[in-house]
Amino acid sequence: MVKDEKGGLEVPKVRTKDLIEKFNLELVSGEEGINRPITTSDISRPGIEMAGYFTYYPAERIQLLGKTELSFFEKLSPEDKKVRMEKLCTDITPGIIVSRGLEVPAELIEASERNSVPVMRSNMKTTRLSSRLTNYLESKLAPTTAVHGVLVDVYGVGVLITGKSGVGKSETALELVKRGHRLVADDCVEIRQEDQDILVGSAPELIEHLLEIRGLGIINVMTLFGAGAVRPHKRISLVIDLELWDPKKQYDRLGLEEEKVKIIDTELTKLTIPVRPGRNLAVIIEVAAMNFRLKRMGMNAAEEFSARLTDAIEDSEHDYE
Repeated sequence: MVKDEKGGLEVPKVRTKDLIEKFNLELVSGEEGINRPITTSDISRPGIEMAGYFTYYPAERIQLLGKTELSFFEKLSPEDKKVRMEKLCTDITPGIIVSRGLEVPAELIEASERNSVPVMRSNMKTTRLSSRLTNYLESKLAPTTAVHGVLVDVYGVGVLITGKSGVGKSETALELVKRGHRLVADDCVEIRQEDQDILVGSAPELIEHLLEIRGLGIINVMTLFGAGAVRPHKRISLVIDLELWDPKKQYDRLGLEEEKVKIIDTELTKLTIPVRPGRNLAVIIEVAAMNFRLKRMGMNAAEEFSARLTDAIEDSEHDYE
C-alpha cells in the first residue's frame, strides 16, 4: 500500500487473487491472504533460502518454487524443512507458486495456513511461468498518468493531440477517423510507461470509443464507423500541440529544430501546429505522421534542404571569386 497526494491509502493495482484468476492457478492453502497486495514485478526463486540463507530474502516478491528448489528441499531434515518454510511465509509475502503441477510439501501448507500466505499451483513450466508473471505484473504495475488530449493511430503512428479546451482536438480526430484512421481515446488519455522509452495510451473504460463534438454531443465512433475505426491502446510516438494562431509568434518553417516533451520518464517529439480558419488540420497531422516515419527511416527533408541550400551558397561564393 502507498499513500496518495491527499495522504489516503491507494487501492493496490494488483492483488494475489488477480494472479489466481489471470493464470488459472489452483489455490492449495492460505486462502485468507488472497487479498494481499503485490508491489513489485520481480519474481523470486528462493533457492538460496532453501539452503538456509535468509539475510537478503526478498519477502515482498511472489515466490516461485520449481523442480530445482523442491528436489533440494526433499533432502533436508524434517526440522530444517519446517524452519525454512516458516521463514519463507512472512506477513508481507504476497504468495508462493509451485510450478509444473508438483506436489506441495506438507510443511509449506502448514506454514502458509499459520501465516495466511496463499500457496498456489500451476501446471506450467517454471521458466515460462516466471516470464508470463513478470510481463503481466510489469504491465499492471507500470507508472501511469492521465493527459487531457486525444490519441489517434495515424498510419501506424500513435499521435497524441493536445491543446487548450475548444481548440478543435475532437473535431480533428473525427476528421481523421473519417479518413480511415483509428481513435484510441478522446478528452482523457491514460498513459502507462511499459518500458524505458515506451508509453502506451488508452481510454478510461467509461469513455471508451466515445468522442465529444461541441454542438453535436457525444458520439460512439465504433457504432458509427465500425470496429475498424477504434483500437483499445496504442504506443505514443508523436505529440502534436494545437494552439490558436498568434501573429506575433515565430513558427518553425523549416523543421530543423526538434522540440521534445517529457511524459513520465520518456521524451517524445513534439510539434506545435497553429490553428486558424482555412488550415486542414487532419491533412497536416497525416503528413506529420508520415514525415515522422520517414525521419525514423533516416530521411529528413528539412536537413536535406538545408544541405542543398548550403551547397548552393558555397557554389555562388565560388562563382564570385
